[in-house]
Amino acid sequence: MHLQEVTTPAHQKEFFQMAVRLYQNEKNWIRPLDKDIEDLFHPKTNKLFKSGGKSIRWLLIDDQGKTIGRNAAFINPKWKEKIPTGGMGFFECINDQKAAFMLFDAAKDWLVAQGMEAMDGPVNFGERDKWWGLLVDGFSPANYNMHWNFAYYKDFFEAYGFQIYFKQYTYSRNVKGVVVDPKIRERSMKILENKDFEFRCLKGKELWEKFPEYFMTVYNKAWAGHLGKTISVREAKLMLSKMKPIIDPNLIFFGFYKGDPICFFISIPEINQIFKYVDGKMDLIGKLKFLWHKTFNPPDKMLGLVFGVVPEFQGKGVESAMATDYRDNVAEKKLPYETIEMNWVGDFNPKMMRVCEQLNASIYKTHHTYRYIFDRSVPFEKHKVL
Repeated sequence: MHLQEVTTPAHQKEFFQMAVRLYQNEKNWIRPLDKDIEDLFHPKTNKLFKSGGKSIRWLLIDDQGKTIGRNAAFINPKWKEKIPTGGMGFFECINDQKAAFMLFDAAKDWLVAQGMEAMDGPVNFGERDKWWGLLVDGFSPANYNMHWNFAYYKDFFEAYGFQIYFKQYTYSRNVKGVVVDPKIRERSMKILENKDFEFRCLKGKELWEKFPEYFMTVYNKAWAGHLGKTISVREAKLMLSKMKPIIDPNLIFFGFYKGDPICFFISIPEINQIFKYVDGKMDLIGKLKFLWHKTFNPPDKMLGLVFGVVPEFQGKGVESAMATDYRDNVAEKKLPYETIEMNWVGDFNPKMMRVCEQLNASIYKTHHTYRYIFDRSVPFEKHKVL
């Protein structure tokens, strides 16, 4: 076996095709869009390179010339960890521990040469909301931009010495016919009956003109302190424009107090239910397939993207009120959605876990984000609880 760095268009193509071959008999694997991954590795499409980010990819070739694995490593200049930590991700491998360890070693050695002292994996060369964590439980079809992998990958990571840095849960519940706990309903009604509060979805002019401002206001208060990153109105506009082809205004829900935004629950149709038909390509044929299925075979699942409440209203019943009103809103409109999944809820975020429980949701899938500290004498610490 030998490693081949990905340096040519042919290598780039093989980086995707080896996964297609690996999963060809797995009905629950949905091929990701090639472009969604490829764009991460180029300075023109990933702004992290401008801030000093670095990346590298490998193919693992057997003695017969067949690709049997792949991996990537990267340095995200925005990571602020106690010890310098790099990332590895987009790992795929046949069921061969020696092959897997060669790929892990390649990432470790490269990161050591870059001055790193640990590596997290499998993670993304970008934001946490995509390609983050190893699927270890709940091997149903993947949600958009989330990993689906073989169960034996877990054995590879843990045998190599990776330790669980945190767990990520995907919660699920039916949209209709869910009975809300009477205590939660009572707590919610105190807020919902107060005329200073208003909860509603954004539609029409308000959605396209006011969403960026509303979203930025709540996000920067609710999440920036935890994630160490604020967003601008321009970035919020860009996010909205990217969601435009798939957005359902009924799923863009905000709460207000005396007219000021204080919380949101943003969901989208689960578009991997459509992307599974396009075979990783959004060329002309892929776009036509996407439009046909979006129109005549729309998703019956919603995907919760982000939930946030500004600090001054946390723990005062606003979470329950928004969750209850959102549930009633979706159920009353007779939308096509049968289930909703809340993606990416870290075990380090007990408040968000409680919100999911208030929505009568239960854990449906589990991903692990692992950390490997190069100096094995250094004590391992899990992600701190928020």
